[in-house]
Amino acid sequence: VQLQASGGGLVQAGDSLRLSCSASGRTFSRDVLAWFRQAPGKERTFVVGINGDGKIYYGASSLKARFRISRDNANDTVFLQMSALTPEDSAVYYCAADIVHKVVIRTSPDEYAYWGQGTLVTVSS
Repeated sequence: VQLQASGGGLVQAGDSLRLSCSASGRTFSRDVLAWFRQAPGKERTFVVGINGDGKIYYGASSLKARFRISRDNANDTVFLQMSALTPEDSAVYYCAADIVHKVVIRTSPDEYAYWGQGTLVTVSS
């Protein structure tokens, strides 16, 4: 079972990026999928999650205007569309799957059993 994240890169402040995370070896169509991020020297933090019914929960309300999560259950893929990026958004972004809690979106990394390898997003000022 593998989650493969991609789409990171070096961008300028104000730019947009779309991250993708595809699953293989198991379907996650009914599971919670989420994005976390970890900046250098900081803890891994919850960004946003989506359950199998499409319900979305953001870790911070300030992200709602700039980040959008979506999923393609037919292809077991989750996306994170990020816009108006700032240097504070620079981090390694991880996708993760919670296979236990089908409805409630948890924010602790400990609740997520499967993780992608991370994709680096660097936003220059």
